[in-house]
Amino acid sequence: MEIKILGPGCPKCRQTEKIVREAVQESGVDASVVKVTNILEISSYGVFGTPAVVVNGEVKSVGKIPSKQEVKAWIGK
Repeated sequence: MEIKILGPGCPKCRQTEKIVREAVQESGVDASVVKVTNILEISSYGVFGTPAVVVNGEVKSVGKIPSKQEVKAWIGK
């Protein structure tokens, strides 16, 4: 499973990355978490608000910090 955190590095983006990493660790899912800061790559997902979370190529969240429960639901735990 591949999870991407899309954002330039703002506080909300860093908080989103922290929550996603904690959710993955707690659930025991085999997933790679990648931080994407390149604006062109971010826009290639059709995302124009950050932070955004992409799970296996599917945009799950845009413009808000997801809860840990939301992330666990996306990764199937």
